Amino acid sequence: MPKTNNISLFAIALALLSCISTSALAANTLNSVRIWAAPDSTRVVFDLGSKPDYQSFTLTNPERLVIDLDQTVQGSKVSLDKLENNSALVKRVRFSKPPKKGTLRLVVDLKQAAQANLFSLPPTGPYGDRLVLDFEQGSGGQSSVKQDLNRNQSTERDVIIAVDAGHGGDDPGSIGPSGTYEKGIALAIATKLADKLNAVDGITAIMIRKGDYFVDLNHRSELARKAKADLLVSVHADAFTSPQPRGASVWVLSNRRANSEMGRLLEKGDQVSQLLGGVGEIVQNTDSEQYLMRTLIDMSMDNSRSAGYQVASNVLSQLGKVTELHKSRPEYASLAVLKAPDIPSLLVETGYISNPQEEKLLRSSSHQQRVANAIFNGISHYFHSYPPEGTLLAKRSSVKHKVKSGESLSIISARYNVSIDAIKKANNLKSDVVRIGQQLIIPRA
Repeated sequence: MPKTNNISLFAIALALLSCISTSALAANTLNSVRIWAAPDSTRVVFDLGSKPDYQSFTLTNPERLVIDLDQTVQGSKVSLDKLENNSALVKRVRFSKPPKKGTLRLVVDLKQAAQANLFSLPPTGPYGDRLVLDFEQGSGGQSSVKQDLNRNQSTERDVIIAVDAGHGGDDPGSIGPSGTYEKGIALAIATKLADKLNAVDGITAIMIRKGDYFVDLNHRSELARKAKADLLVSVHADAFTSPQPRGASVWVLSNRRANSEMGRLLEKGDQVSQLLGGVGEIVQNTDSEQYLMRTLIDMSMDNSRSAGYQVASNVLSQLGKVTELHKSRPEYASLAVLKAPDIPSLLVETGYISNPQEEKLLRSSSHQQRVANAIFNGISHYFHSYPPEGTLLAKRSSVKHKVKSGESLSIISARYNVSIDAIKKANNLKSDVVRIGQQLIIPRA
């Protein structure tokens, strides 16, 4: 009898050891795989039961990236054959033979060579632990932003407005009480705003993102800069830990953020020419390069921040006509999307998605249109009042002056508060001489 008991205990101990061993080998589980495709990049997300322990390497001919997830097993609901994928970079995601027991090997087959960035993310919002793989398109492809800049073929350019819908893809933003994602509200309002702007002859709106995908926060202002945008407006919906706060607000670039960004750009000398245009190339060939660059960028920054605040004030005034305001004046913030010292930038919080009443409003297409119209009115009023030099809006906002006896360019310049050079440029004058009866185009100051 005692012998039988010993055998039973030994069998139970073996079973327990087997369970522990199996558990140790499968400390993690791959629950799902998602692909978020953007025009110029693709994000692949691996949803896991806990923080991943992983290694990766790339292979060529054909191009692919291999990921080994240590002590991980495939979840019962994971089916890579039915994976939704409309990426221009990722061909497919598949399982492959693991190098050792307890390792789950995944292979991402690519359609072309691409830069890859692999990192893990902790649980947030509706998501648990994730392993994120970002692919960036090489320099050979044309940016989707630049493809939008072909409307006006005249000698005068359009005013360019970069419209950024906050969050996107694997980043849902704030989540309302009934489960509304901020990223969807932001895209809906941003799209309506872009449509309104594009309906104006002389204004072109470019969308930083056009669909449900994520664009790196630092990359958003870079895309605006590459498009030579005159303004960057980012659309969001606010949230708080309690449901009481409500109302729209507008944020502009803080001095601290602008100064730190200016310093970063000065350290990257190859970007200064892009930042300052042709002037940058001239400055780079001078003995006092750093001093002049800092002075010019500082002037650009002050002008951009001043313009951004004026646009923000206009937008806030218009928003007050269609929705409640949380802040009556523009607020300063050190936010990643508000980082360009050379581009007037503002972030519009269209309301509190955490407030049940405002969440319901923000989900309404008619309210979204009213908010988009208000933002449009604020932007349009500013650029029709202060159109950038060389734009179609500037040409149309000019006035005509007939030269009278005793008038000179300096007198006309002082009367309209416009520089002599601006008047000469607008009229293709080679000298400062004008004649009585001559019709002059006077650009807006």
